Amino acid sequence: MLARSPFICTARTDRCQPSPGALIRGVSDEPRAIHIHPTAPLAERVLLPGDPGRALALAGELLDRPLMFNHNRGLWGYTGGAADGKPLTIQSTGMGGPSAAIVLEELISLGARRMIRVGTAGALDGSLGLGELLIVEQALAADGTSRALEVGDRIAADPQLLAALGAAAPGVRSGMIASSDLFYELGESRLDAWRTAGALAVEMEAAALFAVGQRRGAAVACVLAITDLIGEERERITPAGLAQAGLAVGRLGASALA
Repeated sequence: MLARSPFICTARTDRCQPSPGALIRGVSDEPRAIHIHPTAPLAERVLLPGDPGRALALAGELLDRPLMFNHNRGLWGYTGGAADGKPLTIQSTGMGGPSAAIVLEELISLGARRMIRVGTAGALDGSLGLGELLIVEQALAADGTSRALEVGDRIAADPQLLAALGAAAPGVRSGMIASSDLFYELGESRLDAWRTAGALAVEMEAAALFAVGQRRGAAVACVLAITDLIGEERERITPAGLAQAGLAVGRLGASALA
């Protein structure tokens, strides 16, 4: 059973106040965000799925008494008590580097300090299987957002969070991925170049999130579930498999943040 919620709710308000000692920034603080509109406290540690639906599923799986943290622009987020009894926020970022960078900038401005992207990716390496988890050590910056943030060819995850992910799942593979602006790639040339550079998989947000974290002094890491095999023909995970993979990657991220 999950621990008792660290939030105290009253019948006269739909907002829950932090219990004494909870490491959160309350909704009464001066607002410093345009797109994120907090309706519950924000935890200093945050899971970042891209999909709002996955944020909802993870809130039901990982949080005790979850409260909606944000619903503005369809970017659903939730805060509640994690299994260790401390507050955890799960906030969706949307698709792609621009959306993810906006969300992370605003979360950091509101008080978030340790974030793990819990997302999905397409495998470039043939040894990776559907549903398998992959801890990201670094990302090739093949997207416009990280380049605009003056990232070089590649950018690394926060070393402490990376170590925490490895310790939480010693059997899970780790390595480099590529971050791209395109879900439907134009052809094989870019994919082959990423494979040659050593990328095991491709996704759309990690490099931008790492870049924002480094610029703002916040710790950001990433763990992905493989949902597509990118070869001569693209193979997609089943809907049931996708749901299970989304929960698995969230559990690992929450364990690392604990």
